[in-house]
Amino acid sequence: MFLSLFFDAARQASGLLSRAALLALPFGAYAQSPASLTGDWTGTLGPLTLTAHLTDPAGGPCTATLDVPLQNARGLPLQFTAPTADSVYLRFPQAKAYFAGRRAAASQQLVGEWHQSGQALPLTLARAAAGAPAGPRRPQAPKPPFPYQAADVTFTNAAAGVVLAGTLTTPAGPGPFPAVVLLTGSGPEDRNETLFGHQPFAVLADYLSRRGIAVLRFDDRGVGQSGGSQATSTSADYAADALAALAFVRAQPKIAPAHVGLLGHSEGGTAAIAATSQPQGPNFLVLLAAPGLPGNELIVQQVLALNKLAGATPTQLQSTEKTQRQLLTIVEQTPDDAQARAQLRPLLGAGGAASPGALAQADGKINVLLSPAYRHLLADRPAQTLPHVHCPVLALDGMKDVQVAAAPNLAALAQGLKAGGNRDVTTQALPGLNHLFQTASTGAVSEYGTIEETFAPSALQIIGDWVSAHASR
Repeated sequence: MFLSLFFDAARQASGLLSRAALLALPFGAYAQSPASLTGDWTGTLGPLTLTAHLTDPAGGPCTATLDVPLQNARGLPLQFTAPTADSVYLRFPQAKAYFAGRRAAASQQLVGEWHQSGQALPLTLARAAAGAPAGPRRPQAPKPPFPYQAADVTFTNAAAGVVLAGTLTTPAGPGPFPAVVLLTGSGPEDRNETLFGHQPFAVLADYLSRRGIAVLRFDDRGVGQSGGSQATSTSADYAADALAALAFVRAQPKIAPAHVGLLGHSEGGTAAIAATSQPQGPNFLVLLAAPGLPGNELIVQQVLALNKLAGATPTQLQSTEKTQRQLLTIVEQTPDDAQARAQLRPLLGAGGAASPGALAQADGKINVLLSPAYRHLLADRPAQTLPHVHCPVLALDGMKDVQVAAAPNLAALAQGLKAGGNRDVTTQALPGLNHLFQTASTGAVSEYGTIEETFAPSALQIIGDWVSAHASR
């Protein structure tokens, strides 16, 4: 997912950073003691599902622990306090992070923000019913029995020396079947692209395999069961992993090797485009909310769209754009990290007289800006790579996408592809859908976890119809 970590910093500079409004209710608002918070509370933070186990005994000390299953972490100690009748603080000293929230929905939700490394991200923790699995309702989550075979598999990117793990779903019958390899968006993602309690790649793989299309989805480097490291990986590394995945799928006995494609979501689309121009690349390409604009311009437009959605005035947007372009210019023109850091700190409020806390917060943001993945993203120029893509391409985006805006990015994708002579190009902006291809009200990132729909059925059908048609050629 292409969420710029400087969104919150930009909003803060504009005076728009949302805060958990932990205000005590007027005296007498609670005629009785508030309900106990003892129980399991679950929410999602990016790709991570968090479960807080709270103990709130009457007259006794509050205690809490935290589970983060994707990171194989359980029982992490939290400091749990409820300073007012409706507010809750959960401090996580081990990660120098905290959650500040307030009761909502008759004490069945804790709504607030997760603060870490100078960032503030919206987080809602929902109470799990007694005896019920914790977590938000996701009606599209695939449920057995399945009319296809699903196998846990591993394959190797030999050049990088990395073993990757995933799931291959293959339709029942003798085959041979067309196949699609799924590539997740930016950041550490598991094979299901788990984020905000959703697993869009699990839903997509289930839908396509029910339609006679085999699907391989795999954990990113350093995530889940895959080896390697996320810290140094770029979309170029992901493109190499995608080529290894294609070779693995084509070698399977029930797969039609001449009908194997790549499907990339968001920055996964960038990796897919890069892989397509290589020998033994895909036979077809599906791009979901993939960038067509230059990487540096994409980030600026994303920050502006998110701030505008949050209510920024034209003057505030102008100031935000100026600061954002200054930050990115420094990163692009200063390859030495130490020199870049010295130039970035003043722009992030951490000049020579900055407090240790302000300096630490600024450095947290700078670490992201100077990471190999971010530098590679800023340097991406789709107009130079797209003309080398000669296979059939389907490019989709939601018209409510505020991370990769549909109109300019789809237009740039079409222009770049056709500049290389590609005449089998289909682009489509889908009304009402956001960056995750959910039916959305505003498209805001804060909406992702509150929507029960994981993947709009209309988008699934478009993808399935197009792949089926091109696989039969």
